[in-house]
Amino acid sequence: MGAALTRYRVIAWIVGVVLILLVVIGMPLKYAFDNPVVVETVGPAHGFLYMIYLVAAFDLSRRADWPLKRMLLVMLAGTVPFVSFYAERRVSGWLARPVQRTPETVAS
Repeated sequence: MGAALTRYRVIAWIVGVVLILLVVIGMPLKYAFDNPVVVETVGPAHGFLYMIYLVAAFDLSRRADWPLKRMLLVMLAGTVPFVSFYAERRVSGWLARPVQRTPETVAS
């Protein structure tokens, strides 16, 4: 699962940075200064990278045996600026914690 986590972390950061470029630089240039060049180049790149993010998040969620709700929330994190960074830290924290063993799970 370590390689899947690394892939997810890398693409989460890339998608986060590209989305911030798109929203913080591209959108103001397009709508305030009538210059759509950043949106026209970074927008499709973000779309492609987001698809890779979805695949990486799905792969990691299946390996970590997450519930559907957690998987969907992590996947949506790539659509809101700055949230992919937060999600990446949370996911890393979830997977770094040792599994809590209860008497029921030890006996089985």
